[in-house]
Amino acid sequence: QVQLVESGGGLVQAGGSLRLSCVASGSTFRDYAIGWFRQAPGKEREFVGVIRWNNAFTTYADAVKGRFTISRDNENDTVYLQMTRLKPEAAAVYYCARGPAGINLPRREYQYRNWGQGTQVTVSS
Repeated sequence: QVQLVESGGGLVQAGGSLRLSCVASGSTFRDYAIGWFRQAPGKEREFVGVIRWNNAFTTYADAVKGRFTISRDNENDTVYLQMTRLKPEAAAVYYCARGPAGINLPRREYQYRNWGQGTQVTVSS
């Protein structure tokens, strides 16, 4: 069983950068894709991006492509979400979750398990 804990959220000015971390506990972390999602007040949770288990491939939502980067350190059971050129609409609670093993990089919430508790990102304009 994998447990995930996000951290690194906070207040940042529009145009600024922030790096979120997702630390896993459990022996099978390295076998799975890890996805990032976010949920703004009054909105549904939406896909941000995902990284394959072996760090070889990532895919992102169009809204963040070119500005957000996901990486992982399997030796330290950590996945990172580097966010740059942040926009006010990026303000949300950010979650990481365990995706599937293998080559798939899903974008749907139902395809993920073991959600973390989330970390708040606030972007001031």
